[in-house]
Amino acid sequence: MFKRFKQALLQVLESSKKRLDFKNIGYLPRWAILGFDSAIIMLSLLVTKLIISKIKNQIFEFSFSTTEIVIISVNIAFFILYRTYAGLIRHSTFLDAVRFLVASLSTIIIMLTAYYIYYLYSSTEIIFVPVLFIYSFISFCGLFLFRVIVKQIFEVYLNYSNKENELKVLVYGTDENAIAIASALKSEKPNRYTVLGFIDKSLRNKSKQILGLPIISIQRNIAVTLRIHKAQALILADKQMSKTESIALIDKCLDYNIKVYRAPLISDIEENKNITSQIEKIQIEDILERDPIKLDNKLVAKEIFNKCVFVTGGAGSIGSEIVRQVAGYKPKKLIIIDQAESPLYQIQLEIKNTFPDLNFQAVVLDIRDSTRTESLFLENKPDVVFHAAAYKHVPLMESFPAQAIFANVLGTKNIADLAHKYNAQKFVMVSTDKAVNPSNVMGASKRIAEIYVQALQEHVKKDIKTSTSYVTTRFGNVLGSNGSVVPLFKRQIEEGGPITITHPDIIRYFMTISEACQLVIEAGAMGNGGEVFIFDMGEAVKIIDLAKKIIRLAGYTPYKDIDIKVIGLRPGEKLYEELLNEKSSTLPTYNNKIMIAKVETYAYGDINKDILELVEVAKSENKNEIVKKMKEIVPEFLSMNSDYEKFDKRKEKAS
Repeated sequence: MFKRFKQALLQVLESSKKRLDFKNIGYLPRWAILGFDSAIIMLSLLVTKLIISKIKNQIFEFSFSTTEIVIISVNIAFFILYRTYAGLIRHSTFLDAVRFLVASLSTIIIMLTAYYIYYLYSSTEIIFVPVLFIYSFISFCGLFLFRVIVKQIFEVYLNYSNKENELKVLVYGTDENAIAIASALKSEKPNRYTVLGFIDKSLRNKSKQILGLPIISIQRNIAVTLRIHKAQALILADKQMSKTESIALIDKCLDYNIKVYRAPLISDIEENKNITSQIEKIQIEDILERDPIKLDNKLVAKEIFNKCVFVTGGAGSIGSEIVRQVAGYKPKKLIIIDQAESPLYQIQLEIKNTFPDLNFQAVVLDIRDSTRTESLFLENKPDVVFHAAAYKHVPLMESFPAQAIFANVLGTKNIADLAHKYNAQKFVMVSTDKAVNPSNVMGASKRIAEIYVQALQEHVKKDIKTSTSYVTTRFGNVLGSNGSVVPLFKRQIEEGGPITITHPDIIRYFMTISEACQLVIEAGAMGNGGEVFIFDMGEAVKIIDLAKKIIRLAGYTPYKDIDIKVIGLRPGEKLYEELLNEKSSTLPTYNNKIMIAKVETYAYGDINKDILELVEVAKSENKNEIVKKMKEIVPEFLSMNSDYEKFDKRKEKAS
């Protein structure tokens, strides 16, 4: 207490050294506060005179003498000197009380000094000394009480006005994290949440209380428990809760349209931010049925630290996240390559702000331009290349197969060949589950790229001058990536619906962008060359179930507030995706989230010849001929819901 008082006193004295600028205190609100304070000290002096008159049995005089006017004037002068009027009353603090105390003490000292000087020369008393001390005490109490009352009135009014906006919540958990979160929410002004109690999953703490709030056990269903206690939402604050428990709890709440929020760990709470802003709504990523991914950071750091790293497609949703994660491992130089100017500019700004000391360069470049691409390789000679550049939208590539060949096949060939030519240590290609038994042009183009990268690995092994390792990573849909269903669904909800799905039975595997890129980077680090890594995507999700959950997470009821419409499968679209075909098998790695697919390999000479012929066909822009050539290279490419199915039928008849 004494230390706090001493610090506040020093602040007051320090501020008094500053030159007074009366222009800056001439605002009406500040002078109004000074006026209120002046009125309080005048009233305090009158009360003091009344007390003294009763003690001395004198007649009380309502008017002020010259000496009393001097006391008031000196006190007001110190108010101005110490800027007691400058703060907002509703935000008064301990420092304000110290300012008043210093102003009162300064008034006493000045008046006593004047009194003794006058008494020394005239032997006449100009003031009854006890009046000074009684007056100072009463005026200090009055000024302090005035601010306390105004502050309390304001808080009561604010709480009352915000009462209807307060969310009544139960906090899930009774550990130290849950208690700290609830305590912070209760003390926060104005309140956004009204904490009604704690939910304990065990029955041990029944009939007990924490922070004066009841501990509630779940007797039947979490939704029933919340409704019995008239809670509108649930805040998950139990740091011991497993992923499985969390998902089950959230699903039950969503089924009954109950809002669910996630509280941060107390150790993770950001300073200078209120607790309310750090309590987040549950997102669709939180209910993916998969355990968190654990990276081998030492292996990844060894692969990237102090190396020159290229990321193609570095402005895309996957590429930009690879850029962010790679930047954290302090490469010697990071080259971000993309042909999309605006998103490339955005990731350039982000990396510059987040990693100010990083040596990086954003390059506007089309990887189909082999001449310019080679110039970049020649200038920088990368150690590691992450190849994420690709066209990925299935319906568009069905309409423009030539562009799929130029970007996904020729672009990959250019980058892979240059990695070998300039002796890169590692080439990591980002592929897709749509390359498995492809049913569309996009998937087939990625499969051809996979085949070439694997064949090139066998080819470069014969070259003793280089030792480039080629690694392919294959995974499913990524939540939040450009063109994925989640951003589409969210936008459709914002527009009032309906949400559109292509088929009620369609299923997909999902992972977050961050998870996918973590696995890409680690797979790249563990690969020795020639591997096709596939990732554990968790449980398959029905798109219609995903749509319903996103609607509920947004606070709406499916089919009532937001409708769901089935619009039919798009060209080339499957009902389900695969990570392996029937001829493939997997081998485990030390990371149980990453497996090695054993897939059919091709001779380099044959696939290189086929690709060169395919590129020549693509230049003709003849869609049918392009697709027929793709089906020759990838026999398992069977089109679905597409005009190109006729070429499959001809093949069957011919056989």
